[in-house]
Amino acid sequence: MSNPAVNLPAYNYCALPLAAYACRPDQSRGRVHGEPESRHRTPFQRDRDRIIHSSAFRRLKYKTQVFVYHEGDHYRTRLTHTLEVAQITRTIARALMVNEDLAEAIALAHDLGHTPFAHIGEVYLAECMKPYGGFDHNDQSLRVLTTLERKYPGWNGMNLSWETLEGVVKHNGPVTGKPHVALQELLGQMDLNLKTHASLEAQVAALSDDIAYNNHDVEDGLRANLFTLAELEDLALLRRILESIRAAHPDLPERYLVHELVREMIGAMVDDVLQETQRRLNKIKPKSADDVRNAGMQIVAFSESMRRDVDALRAFLYERMYRHFTINRIWLKVERIVTDLFTAFTNSYKLLPDNWQRRVEEAGGAKDDKVLARIVADYIAGMTDRYAIREHERMFDLYWDLR
Repeated sequence: MSNPAVNLPAYNYCALPLAAYACRPDQSRGRVHGEPESRHRTPFQRDRDRIIHSSAFRRLKYKTQVFVYHEGDHYRTRLTHTLEVAQITRTIARALMVNEDLAEAIALAHDLGHTPFAHIGEVYLAECMKPYGGFDHNDQSLRVLTTLERKYPGWNGMNLSWETLEGVVKHNGPVTGKPHVALQELLGQMDLNLKTHASLEAQVAALSDDIAYNNHDVEDGLRANLFTLAELEDLALLRRILESIRAAHPDLPERYLVHELVREMIGAMVDDVLQETQRRLNKIKPKSADDVRNAGMQIVAFSESMRRDVDALRAFLYERMYRHFTINRIWLKVERIVTDLFTAFTNSYKLLPDNWQRRVEEAGGAKDDKVLARIVADYIAGMTDRYAIREHERMFDLYWDLR
C-alpha cells in the first residue's frame, strides 16, 4: 500500500469548510499502488472520476432497478438510481460539512457489482455459486473496483483511495463474519479496520440509498399501476404529505400530485436525517473522522418515528410491488437465463468470448472448477439485461444464426 497522501498542491481542495469529523483529502491513507498525486484534483475527486469513467458504471444504464429495460423508457434503471443516490448524498454531506467528493464517490460505486435483472439475477447467480464460495453484490462491487475494471497499465482495478474502499466495504456498518472473496483479497494489501464503523461520508451514502429507492419506487410503482394513491394513503407519512399538498393545491392533477408527493417525501426524510444525525453528533462530539469510526454506532440515521414510517413504506412496497405477479413472472425467465448461462460456461469455458477465455487460462481456471466458476460469475454479473437476454438467445435459440 502506498504512503498517505502528502505534499498536495496548494489549491482549494474543498469548496466549503469541513467539519472536524470529516475525511480530509490531505490526510488520506493512500492507495494500494503508489502513484503521483494530481495537480488539480484531490484523491477523492480522482476516485469519483475514475468510477464515472469506468465501463462498469456505463453498463448500469441497461441494468434493472425494478422493471426490465424494455418495459418502458421512464422507469428507473440502475444508473439513474445511482445518480439519484449521489444527488441526495451530496445534499446531506454538504449540510453536515463532510467531504462531498468522498461521499459522492462511495454513492456512485455502491451498485457497480449488481447483476443483470437486479436482485432477481443475484438470487439465481448466488444459487449457482453456492458450491464455489457464494456470490454477494456488495463484494462484487468491490471486485469491480479492485480487480475487474482493467484500463490502467500499472494495476488491475481502479486503485482507489483507502477512504473510498472503506466506505464501499463498510457503508452498512462493521463487517462481521468471514469476508467474501474480493474483500479477502484486498485485506492482504490494505487493513480496512472491519470492526469499526465507516466514515460519516459512507454512512451518508448508505442512508441516501434508502431514501432514493423507497421514494422513487413509489413513483415507478404508481406509473406501472401496481397500486394507487388512495392505497398509499393507508401509510401515515404519505397520508400527511398528500393532505398537505391537497390543501395547498386543491385542484392539482394527479401527475403533478405524484411528483409533489415524491419531492416532499424526499425532503421530509432528508430533514429528519439531518436533525437526528446532528442530535447524535452533539451527543458524541467527534473531533476527527476516527472518532466517528470508533463511536460504536451509526451516527447518520433516521429518528425512531421516521424509521417506523420508512419500515411501513418498505413493507408496502415489498408486498405490492416487489412481489407483484408481473414481477414474479420475471423471476421464472431470469432463473432460466442465469442458470443456463452459468451451466454452459462452467461446462465449457471455450464458449466464453476470447478475452474471458484468456482470463480463465491465466488464472488456472481450466484446471480449477472454483476459479472457473468465479470468472464465469464475473462475466454474468457484468452483463446488462439486454446483453444477457441476447447471449442466452445466441446460446440456446437453435435458429439465432439463421434468421
